[in-house]
Amino acid sequence: MKNLLLFYSAIIVPLVLIIVFTNADLLTSWQFVTALVIYVFVYRTLVDGKRLVSKNKIENRDIWKLLIPGFRFKYFKTLYFK
Repeated sequence: MKNLLLFYSAIIVPLVLIIVFTNADLLTSWQFVTALVIYVFVYRTLVDGKRLVSKNKIENRDIWKLLIPGFRFKYFKTLYFK
């Protein structure tokens, strides 16, 4: 995922969908929290990890390390600006 526009779309669209579904009363508060936790800890970790792998910054087996607090900040410029 080297394209920056595609990356931003991949991280913003699911979050917007979660909010829209909640506002339309399609998700309960418990489902909203569950979806948000899955988004933050699973989805964003995988999307950010795949972007860093495609840019040859980390290896595929090291994607799980993005769950460590502060590890993602190390690649902040690479993820969001380059």
